[in-house]
Order: sequence, then C-alpha cells, then structure tokens
Amino acid sequence: MLELLTSETPNGWKVAILLEELGEPYKVTPISLTNLEQKQDWYVALNPNGRIPTLIDHDADDFAIFESGAILIYLAEKFGRFLPAETKGRSRVIQWVMWQMSGLGPMMGQATVFSRYFDEKLPKVIDRYVRESQRLFGVLDAALADNDYLAGDYSIADMACFPWVRGHDWAGVDMSRFANLKRWFDLIAARPAVQRGLLVPTPPSAEEMAEKTTRQGKNILA
Repeated sequence: MLELLTSETPNGWKVAILLEELGEPYKVTPISLTNLEQKQDWYVALNPNGRIPTLIDHDADDFAIFESGAILIYLAEKFGRFLPAETKGRSRVIQWVMWQMSGLGPMMGQATVFSRYFDEKLPKVIDRYVRESQRLFGVLDAALADNDYLAGDYSIADMACFPWVRGHDWAGVDMSRFANLKRWFDLIAARPAVQRGLLVPTPPSAEEMAEKTTRQGKNILA
C-alpha cells in the first residue's frame, strides 16, 4: 500500500494526479499546513525538509520519499508508466520535471506569496516574480508549439507543471497570450484522473478556504 501525506497545494496535487493516473490503491493522510503539522517531529522524521508531500511505500519496508519531483520519478519507475525507459526519452521527461522544480514552482510560489500573503506590498518584488513566471510560461508555450505534451507522450513532466500553471490567476500571471499553453492546459484539465487528483486530500469548504487564505500565508510554498 502507498500512503500519500499531503495538503491542497500544487506540489501535493501533482503527486495525487499521478497516483490517480496509475490507478493503484493508495491511502491519503491529510497534513494541516495551517496547524504546521508538516513541522512536527513525527513528520520531519519522514521528510527532513518539513514540507509536503511525502510518500510512504509500505510494500517496500515503509520507504519514505520526500520532494514531489522525486516522488513522481519513484512512482513512474516503480510502475513503469509515464516515464520512458529509453535513455533520451527518459532524459527529456526528467529535464522538464527538474525545470518545474527549479523554476516554475519557485517563481509562481513567490509571485503568489508577495502578491497575496506578504503584509507589505512591494510592487518591484511582485513585478519581478510575475514577469519571470510569464517568461517561463513563454518557455512552455514554445515547447508546445508542435507538440501535444511537453516531452513526447503524456508524462510526469506534464503532471509536474499543470498544477502550477493552473494557479496562474492566483499568482497574477496572464496566460491569455500563450495559445499553445492554453491548448495544453485544457487538454490536461479534461483528464478524469487529473480532476480526481485535484480533489486530494479533500475539497475544502468555503469556510475552510477562507481560513486558509487568512492563516496559511507563506506555507503556500510547502
């Protein structure tokens, strides 16, 4: 049995999407970012970085994996899906996963934090992260000009990037001028497994969402 410890963030959703695409049984353990559960000793023992998500493979001696990109690769390798076995194809997919981890996620996350949660509004800082996020959207758009997916067939590269692109409005990033990216986004969003993954761990109520907006703050990068 696989166990996903997670919360409602892009990094959590990308793993949930892969699990839903795989169709393998898994258990969900919700982690409350509002209550800083990800910083508690029991959780840090599993994930030394104190962020979500964490995956525990109970069929492999309770092996714990942290970092969402590493989890995607682990699951894709374990089940032999969504990551090519051929060297060049595998590299193409992993390049995009690393690109998301090092660029798209951090830039979109900072754009969101400084525009939504930071007490003092810093226009130059906000503009810097929004502009860089838009530049990265342009990188995606160019890569998708002649391709349905980022690295050939549908893969963990698409699953890694999709939840972050999905948050473009919340981060203040305009997607309207990126026609190829919009086409790709709609294609991924229409997948039933993606729709199910976006409900993990559970869809929050209006009251819970309001509380998260006011209290979660900088934990959005978890």
